[in-house]
Amino acid sequence: MKKTVIVALLFVGWAQAQNQYTKGMEKAFSLWKEQKTTQASNLFERIAMAEQDNWLPHYYVAQINTIISFGEQDKEKLTQQLEKAKEFLDLAKAISPNNPELLVQEAMINTAWIAFDGATYGMTLSGKNVQLYQKAMELAPENPRVVYSKASWDMGAARYFGKDTAPYCKDVEKSLELFATFKSDIPFYPRWGENEAKQILEQCKS
Repeated sequence: MKKTVIVALLFVGWAQAQNQYTKGMEKAFSLWKEQKTTQASNLFERIAMAEQDNWLPHYYVAQINTIISFGEQDKEKLTQQLEKAKEFLDLAKAISPNNPELLVQEAMINTAWIAFDGATYGMTLSGKNVQLYQKAMELAPENPRVVYSKASWDMGAARYFGKDTAPYCKDVEKSLELFATFKSDIPFYPRWGENEAKQILEQCKS
């Protein structure tokens, strides 16, 4: 009888923790949607500290700080944001090694540095991105974010070197086919990329 009670109490505690996690994540996404990025990042960070065996809240701290870094002109602020992004990405990678979503996120952090100062960071980080996308493709060739992100990176590189970007339009098209069927049973699994891929494909056709 005592054993049954203990099991029941453990289950109730687990369910409450899961419910708290769900509510917290939903609130963080809601803040992000309202463009309250600092509050959203702080909430994802608090969730990450409570969920130290879950890579997703760590991932979203990294992602939100990376996204807001694009277009940032203040180097001190940009450095703080991208260093925080890298810190939480590394924590996520420790929880979930060889995760293609995290490889794409690492490439995004590198791209934010390159976008800020290509002359300083382009030479070292461009090669790293090529390796990251190659590894992600080896791990998850059917992941739409991997296919789209690699194609977007390849297009940017082609533009920089004055080459034709058209060959990569097929990869963007393939990513959209994968977006249409890709599913994950993991709550709050990354879902971004489809709208961006559609916009790039429209540019391909124009």
